Amino acid sequence: MTSTILRLSAVKNRTGLSRSTIYLRIAQGIFPKQVSLGGRTVGWVESEIEEWLSNQIQHSRRNAEVGDLK
Repeated sequence: MTSTILRLSAVKNRTGLSRSTIYLRIAQGIFPKQVSLGGRTVGWVESEIEEWLSNQIQHSRRNAEVGDLK
């Protein structure tokens, strides 16, 4: 199994979130945790970020559908 690691700049670009929001959501347990790459370097597993994005889209769509029913 091959895992691609994304650095913070790529995670910010893909999610549209700021650095502080990413770390806040990690602390809240609602965003994938970073992995240590050694020293002071961290990254995120691409598949975990993609899964998080997919879940956000699904959640958003469900909320929009519920709003349409009102």
